Amino acid sequence: MADDLKKQWDVEMAMAVLENKTVDSKLWAEAVEWLLLYGPPQIREILSQASSLATREHFPELQPTGYSPDGQPCYDVRVLAESLGLSQEDIMEKLGKMEIKQEAIHLYSEDEVDKLQ
Repeated sequence: MADDLKKQWDVEMAMAVLENKTVDSKLWAEAVEWLLLYGPPQIREILSQASSLATREHFPELQPTGYSPDGQPCYDVRVLAESLGLSQEDIMEKLGKMEIKQEAIHLYSEDEVDKLQ
């Protein structure tokens, strides 16, 4: 399934969508998702920084509890659910679907995360 996702875009197409001021939000989100997964390292880093900034600004109660083995911030599912107004089950289901679609890990057990003190 991730291979299908990878083939749907290329960097030029995804960047054109991001630059378009009238594109719908779903298409824009798909382009960002593709760039975060498959884009050049510089673009992935910029988008990751922007995502972290937006999270801190709009969800100040969300603080990473640790970091994944690849250095991505990890959050408590309970706090994430409360912040988004969803149930923990909904969050787990959405993250599980993302894992399947992207063939990437989004859910970590506590012993897999480098915890912050």
